[in-house]
Amino acid sequence: MTTRTTLRQKIRARRRVLDGATRRQAAESLLTIVTALPCYRSAQHVAAYVAVEGELDPELLLRRAHADGKHVYLPLLPRERNATLGFLPWEPGLRMQANRLGIPEPSASGHTAIAPRLLDLVLTPLVAFDNRGRRLGMGGGYYDRTFAFLKTGITKPLLLGLAYEFQRFDPLYGESWDVPLAGVVTESHVYFFAENPPADP
Repeated sequence: MTTRTTLRQKIRARRRVLDGATRRQAAESLLTIVTALPCYRSAQHVAAYVAVEGELDPELLLRRAHADGKHVYLPLLPRERNATLGFLPWEPGLRMQANRLGIPEPSASGHTAIAPRLLDLVLTPLVAFDNRGRRLGMGGGYYDRTFAFLKTGITKPLLLGLAYEFQRFDPLYGESWDVPLAGVVTESHVYFFAENPPADP
């Protein structure tokens, strides 16, 4: 059986060797697919991430969302290891700074974070996903802690994972604290999961 650690290593290595043309084409496909979704069109507060290590890059999508008049946010890594993510406003050209993991993020100075419950759509990074909406992340647990309230029946925000098609691995064996995704968009498909039906924010 493939362990979570082994699977993380395998998929992260495959992402890192993707060439620039493949990454750009996937990002362009992502833009086309997501902007056609009702959950994107109705969302006013959209959060995403800065792609690292070959992750499917949502920057084109973020720029479109900003141009469409939506409020766009990026995650702010907490100082405490077991704390939750903050989400700070982002716009094209905003100066960024690297956090302790080397990932660019907005400066907390002069900006007010939005409460996660007020977001409409969260475009979520992941390492692997399966056909039931289970998500394998990097292992820090930040998204699971931040959106744990969704397990109580609250339906907002909608968690929509972004991944390459090769990141689909079925089945994944989850943990009790895992927060499932409502759906995943890859460079070629949209998956919404029956157990986590999409609801327009």
